[in-house]
Amino acid sequence: MPAENPPVAGNLDDDDYPAYTMGRAADVLGTTPAFLRAVGEAELITPLRSEGGHRRYSRRQLRVAARARELVDQGTPVEAACRIVHLEDRLDDALRSNEEMRRKLDEHGPEI
Repeated sequence: MPAENPPVAGNLDDDDYPAYTMGRAADVLGTTPAFLRAVGEAELITPLRSEGGHRRYSRRQLRVAARARELVDQGTPVEAACRIVHLEDRLDDALRSNEEMRRKLDEHGPEI
């Protein structure tokens, strides 16, 4: 019996699926592979590696890299842009967490 292929449709909707090669990711972002390597070295994004060792990027990673590119285009050094994006993400997480706690307190009172 032949082996079944995994469903492709699920991968199309998965923001974390590493669908983009480095060259394609650079084209989508309008940048160079060197920029993608730089944001990887700054640990803003960590691309997955294919069996051959090639970098593969997800849509979520490309959105993060695009945010860093906007800052770089405004004159911010790559390393600083990566740090800013990382801090923005942490702030968003903290604000979201605070909002969830406020909602719980509003619903349940101070006994939480």
